[in-house]
Amino acid sequence: MSSPSRSGAFDSAVDQRVERFSESISFDRRLYPQDIAGSIAHAQMLADQNILSADECQQIVDALTEIKGQLDDGTFETKQSLEDIHMNIEQALIDKLGDVGRKLHTGRSRNDQVSTDLRLWTRDAIDRIDALLLDLQKSFVGRCVQDADVIVPAYTHLQRAQPVLANHVWLAYTEKFQRDRERLADCRKRLNLCSLGTAALAGTTLPIDRQNSAKRLGFDGVVANSIDSSSDRDFVLETAFCLSTIAIHLSGWAEEWILWATVEFDFIQLPHEFCTGSSIMPQKINPDVLELTRGKSARVIGDLQTLLVLTKGLPLAYNRDLQEDKPPLFDAVDTVEICLELAAPLVAGAVLKRDSIESRLEKGFLDATTLMEYLIKRGTPQRKAHHLIGQLVRTATEKSTTLAELSLEDFQALDSTLDKSVYDVLGVKKAVASFQSEGSTAPSRVAEQVAAWQARLA
Repeated sequence: MSSPSRSGAFDSAVDQRVERFSESISFDRRLYPQDIAGSIAHAQMLADQNILSADECQQIVDALTEIKGQLDDGTFETKQSLEDIHMNIEQALIDKLGDVGRKLHTGRSRNDQVSTDLRLWTRDAIDRIDALLLDLQKSFVGRCVQDADVIVPAYTHLQRAQPVLANHVWLAYTEKFQRDRERLADCRKRLNLCSLGTAALAGTTLPIDRQNSAKRLGFDGVVANSIDSSSDRDFVLETAFCLSTIAIHLSGWAEEWILWATVEFDFIQLPHEFCTGSSIMPQKINPDVLELTRGKSARVIGDLQTLLVLTKGLPLAYNRDLQEDKPPLFDAVDTVEICLELAAPLVAGAVLKRDSIESRLEKGFLDATTLMEYLIKRGTPQRKAHHLIGQLVRTATEKSTTLAELSLEDFQALDSTLDKSVYDVLGVKKAVASFQSEGSTAPSRVAEQVAAWQARLA
């Protein structure tokens, strides 16, 4: 069966090798709900404009609804010779309705049809991913009740830096995923414009109503320029970028928790239902979900790279290259979705190993910066205070002790004005309690932020 897109200008059938080379039904089949929704809206618009009769419109709507049912239950037979899901659906419609079915494509091209379908599909995907990000945020904020009193070391350069509340760490990830949600929402605004009616590239001479179609499909408006509409895949690129950023954030979290779950760190116990074992070493409880989350981020970044290279240098307007935009977009969405589906319950089910964390919490001089700022508040210039505390760290290292365990004489050897009040900021718990600034790990500040996020995500 020849494709409805093949006109009488051709004097021979398509070579079967070309059919295999150029088909997209193997991957764009998943656009069928959006294609049928767009076709129904288009038919109803044509009827409103008296381009189709009310009866013809109803026949088309009923037939498309029946075809969707067949696609839903898997009984619809697709044909490679018809190239893509759009032509397969249209041919099925023609088989059912004859000339009435042939009228559906009035006032549109596959170019604007595909663009509209892909915008609808991407919009749905963004909404699903936003909901999953919300679930992940709730999992992190949900931990803040059970972990409210836990202090953990925070790191720079993967070296112990300063003490922070565990909740401060959980809220750091909550903030990252909030930015991801805001990027997606911003992207959604730009993609939520309807391409239908821009036709191949120049529009149509028929008296269609593009705003009618846009409203029926839940778009905020229409794409303004028909040439731009035919070639535009910015919404695909932007979505893929947003997904890549989400993947990077997931990968960073996964890496941190992989480290935290090692014997060397021993900070966290992962829920066993998200771990696997070894085929030879019976003691192993491997963080495979986290490792795969870290690994799959590479795929998502690769998908973005593919799309950037695909669209680089294409002349106006539509080019068949753009058929290849769907596999990387679909893969990026699928990959981020499955990672997020597992991330939320994994976060909720993990348990901090309080005793192990606390047993080594005083190692690494986490209170050194707090001690430096104690000197600054007493009038010591920052650079001088920085140097003096460095000397004290060296003294404590040589004595194999902590700063809090140094004698008052050790402190006064560097600054004779120091007194016993120096111990008020020493030790991890006192150091954490000393923080004040907005956005810091100060217990009161973190409690405010937890309460704000609880209200925000409710």
